[in-house]
Amino acid sequence: MHAFDSQPRTRIIFGADGLASLGDLAVQAGAHKTLLVSDRGVIAAGHTQRGIDALRAADIEVTVFDDFGENPTTKDVQKGVAVAQACAPELLIGLGGGSSMDCAKGINFVYTNGGTMHDYLGVGKAKQPMLPMFAVPTTSGTGSETQSFALISDAETKVKMACGDKKAACAVALLDPVLTLTQPVQVTALTGIDALAHALETYVTTARTPMSQMFSREAWRLLSSHLASVLDDAQDLEARGGMQLGACFAGLAIENSMLGATHALANPLTAEFGLIHGQAVGVMLPHVIRYNGVQCGDWYQELLQCQGGELAGYQGVNQLADWVSGLLSKAGLKQCLADCGVQREELARLSEDAERQWTAGFNPRPVSAADLYELYCQAF
Repeated sequence: MHAFDSQPRTRIIFGADGLASLGDLAVQAGAHKTLLVSDRGVIAAGHTQRGIDALRAADIEVTVFDDFGENPTTKDVQKGVAVAQACAPELLIGLGGGSSMDCAKGINFVYTNGGTMHDYLGVGKAKQPMLPMFAVPTTSGTGSETQSFALISDAETKVKMACGDKKAACAVALLDPVLTLTQPVQVTALTGIDALAHALETYVTTARTPMSQMFSREAWRLLSSHLASVLDDAQDLEARGGMQLGACFAGLAIENSMLGATHALANPLTAEFGLIHGQAVGVMLPHVIRYNGVQCGDWYQELLQCQGGELAGYQGVNQLADWVSGLLSKAGLKQCLADCGVQREELARLSEDAERQWTAGFNPRPVSAADLYELYCQAF
């Protein structure tokens, strides 16, 4: 059993129409001015304006930053820092999907501690206190609201940098499942598969602890029970709530145990070929489950049995991997790398990049570049 030191830093508030409380929460934090980071899709859906209205009703001055992409880059962060320097916020708010929350965290690093995002690659590089931050997720995927990491892509190399520091953990995670009702079906699928992978990977990593396992199990139970339902009925608020909580708990699991080979394999696919993260994760996940099952099949079986639904009768890693593949099909996602536009001759180079990914070192069954190459070949 692993020893651990867990200090929860994020207040989690869950409930339909909770966005209306954003202004009161900002007042409780002692803020008068805030920088709200929100992507343009969320702005178009009207959620950002509702957040602004709630803040202004509480006499909070709001500046909005939306000039960033789906995978926020170092340049995006620098643009956001310039906006922060002009408005001098006392509170940061990331309202949107993982990109909004990650970009807000990145801005927080550089605005409060100086330098560039490259200075914070790794863990614990921030020397000065950071601004309090609220996270208001509009998707059910990354779990960024309960993590102290910002994932920022190098603008030149496109490589995702994991920049972590406990000071970057959000003060508040405001979970309002109503905000997720407007997600397009594909976004629901892509983010849902990512969250499901978080639950499965965190449960078996070498860094797992009793605390992380608790969050992984509950995340798995919620996500595996509700993902198919939201794919069938996008307006099922109960299922949307289950997905949002599941993604949040999976984020807490990551914070306590890290990820594994699936994400190590997925990141180079995003960097080199522009695959959406959830698509890259979905393609690789069934193959990693089978690979890891040689060593930790019993752990996967524990998850199957704790689901309590149809999966309780499943036996073995092959059935679990097949079930994940079936979800990809149901969601309309691609199931092989060839269909994603990846060239076979690039797999060897990609496997070397995957071996260098931080999460590869936490996979329960050790992975070399040769092992990762074989996994890419299986997915091709």
